[in-house]
Amino acid sequence: MRVLVVEDYKPLRESLVQVLSEEGFAVDHSGDGTEGLWYALGNPYDVVVLDLMLPGIDGIQILQQMRAKNIASHVLILTARDAVSDRVKGLDAGADDYLVKPFAMSELLSRIRALVRRGYSRKDPLIRVSDLELDTATRSVTRGGKPVELTAREYALLEYLAMRAGQVVSRAEIWEHVYDFHSDATSNVVDVYIGYLRKKLDSGKRKLIHTRRGQGYCLQEGT
Repeated sequence: MRVLVVEDYKPLRESLVQVLSEEGFAVDHSGDGTEGLWYALGNPYDVVVLDLMLPGIDGIQILQQMRAKNIASHVLILTARDAVSDRVKGLDAGADDYLVKPFAMSELLSRIRALVRRGYSRKDPLIRVSDLELDTATRSVTRGGKPVELTAREYALLEYLAMRAGQVVSRAEIWEHVYDFHSDATSNVVDVYIGYLRKKLDSGKRKLIHTRRGQGYCLQEGT
């Protein structure tokens, strides 16, 4: 899934980007409010991690402009302000969650995963498609009760397909949600990774990843 981090304190921003990237998220980032707004308005993020105190324009202004333009990305506010009035102001402006600094990275990741699930109307971290089980909390995958070892990029692609199980997902949608703004991936990278997943998931079993010619891919039980 794709995440935007807008945080002006460079050490924290770099830590967030590293941790999220290691967890398989595609991450864009900025330390400036004006640039952060440009990213937020121009790309389909699953979650925006947003500091309130920013150079250029502040986090509340970014949030207000996002909601004014009907940007549906879930927003998690990060701030050193822990007064109730500040939390209320952020939530009333359209934030979905609030985390006060300092915080544990494990809690941040848990909250981001919960927001991603909410974006796809899923409350249960466990997604089942036929005999495939994907646990979004532990990022583990099994098929027929046997573990399937995936790279971070393979898992990210499978998670997006699983979140939209039964729906046809276009290559463009996959690209927008699984790759960051500065990705230098080649144009056929989606097809390549679909091939990797098929070898690991479908080899010798009923096919779960289906190609819809001219449309994209669909994860569903085979017929």
